[in-house]
Amino acid sequence: MASARLEQRGAALETEVAQIKRKLEEQETIRPWWEQIAGTFENAPLYERAMRRGQHYRQSLRSKPPTPRTK
Repeated sequence: MASARLEQRGAALETEVAQIKRKLEEQETIRPWWEQIAGTFENAPLYERAMRRGQHYRQSLRSKPPTPRTK
């Protein structure tokens, strides 16, 4: 009785390992999302404008250096 139960558990584990291996193989062929969209905005004027505006905004958030005092 115990050996039959062990055989069932072993068979279930083998099936699960086979499924995991299959999923891993599928994921290796799928490129990450960032690689799929890389180059989409190449030479796009609106993208360049958005990047400049974002940079300007981030620079506006930085603290300004203190102005030197005059005597």
